[in-house]
Amino acid sequence: MAGETQDQNWPLPKFYFVVDWGDTKNIPFQEVSGLDVEAQIIEYRHGNSPVFSEISMPGIVKKSNVKLRKGIFVKDNAFWDWFMKIKTNTIERQHVIIKLLDEGGNPTMTWTLSNAWPVEITSTDLNAEGSEVAIESIEIAHEGLTIANS
Repeated sequence: MAGETQDQNWPLPKFYFVVDWGDTKNIPFQEVSGLDVEAQIIEYRHGNSPVFSEISMPGIVKKSNVKLRKGIFVKDNAFWDWFMKIKTNTIERQHVIIKLLDEGGNPTMTWTLSNAWPVEITSTDLNAEGSEVAIESIEIAHEGLTIANS
């Protein structure tokens, strides 16, 4: 309605973000997906329960792998170098930090992946008739996701 005070609280846009992993800061990614967790459901009913239905309880927390996509740059083999460190039951684990930024470039929300390691790397497809940017992606597993608001 005309004359009403404008609300100054707006949802955050999701297009301005940076990613840090290990000692590398502010890596420009095109897309990040898979920042979700889920509690498995345990259904239980004891034998002498007067209620003829099960109860639900939270079980083990299940974390999704996180997929990150970015453009391929000359002499940038960081994904491949990290993936090639996988040996039998050993891997270089790193913290990965994803920061959603405000219009001033300040973090407003931060997702931290603990002990992350690469599961899959997908390189770009090649097409002589295309004019798209070469995009590579990496899928990483992790041992924990924490979210912080600034």
